[in-house]
Amino acid sequence: MSTPHLFPVRIYWEDTDAGGVVYHTSYLRFMERGRTEVLRAQGIGQQGLLRETGLAFVVHRMEVDFLKSAVLDDLLTVETNVAIVHGASMRLDQKVLRGETVLIRASVTVACVRDGRPARIPADIKAKLSGG
Repeated sequence: MSTPHLFPVRIYWEDTDAGGVVYHTSYLRFMERGRTEVLRAQGIGQQGLLRETGLAFVVHRMEVDFLKSAVLDDLLTVETNVAIVHGASMRLDQKVLRGETVLIRASVTVACVRDGRPARIPADIKAKLSGG
């Protein structure tokens, strides 16, 4: 994909600790939603993929830099770029932003699996995600 996918997120009480600061695991949920919406934007529904092919995408590795905090009522944007698609995995680069300020930076490797074992990403899906 040549342009980043943008997904808006509003911060609610359930996303924060007692002080109203976003709890670190909330960012992981926001980024998961961003990755899901990248697939959906390419016409790839994860439930249908699992039902029709037995394939699923699972997080294999995640490197996250927590740079700044978000707080209650902030409007954030999850920016997701498909960096590279391999045979059975892909790397996505993600940012969580408040306006132009980068709060979180992450590199996420997602594996394609069937029955818990690595499986090749189908050519049509690979083409959609690679932008080709």
